[in-house]
Amino acid sequence: MLKTMPELSPLQPDGPEVPPDDAAAVNALRSAVMRLSRRLKHQRVDESLSPTEMSVLGTLARCGHATPGELARKEHVQPPSMTRIVAMLEAKGLVRLEPHPDDRRQKVVTQTEQAEAMLEESRRKRNAWLAELASGLDEDEWAKVRAAAPVLEKLAQL
Repeated sequence: MLKTMPELSPLQPDGPEVPPDDAAAVNALRSAVMRLSRRLKHQRVDESLSPTEMSVLGTLARCGHATPGELARKEHVQPPSMTRIVAMLEAKGLVRLEPHPDDRRQKVVTQTEQAEAMLEESRRKRNAWLAELASGLDEDEWAKVRAAAPVLEKLAQL
């Protein structure tokens, strides 16, 4: 019989008890993702940008444009925080604020060509670093990583 993972909420630290096998897997996944994420963050092109600013630029690269409120929701930050982040990115020439086509009270945030070039260079550098790291894996391990990538992406989007 297929075992299902109980629903856990990040806002409910005392959620349902997780079966021991699943708890160990969840703990190992969390630990590995955090360590790998920290190491990837060190492979930055522009040290003057915070990880949050880089994340906002990445979000804009994926969605094209968004209002500050939409960005706040996607980045899981409060709207006033996103307003400050967008202002800093605009001051650095990495985003533009344009009038919203349907709502004059709102602005639409888009990234500049400078941001696109910087993100591309950052992706290239991080991908090269990760490929070098992965070269230490055997073929079976690499096949598992390839198979896990879409599942990890799904987890990241939940």
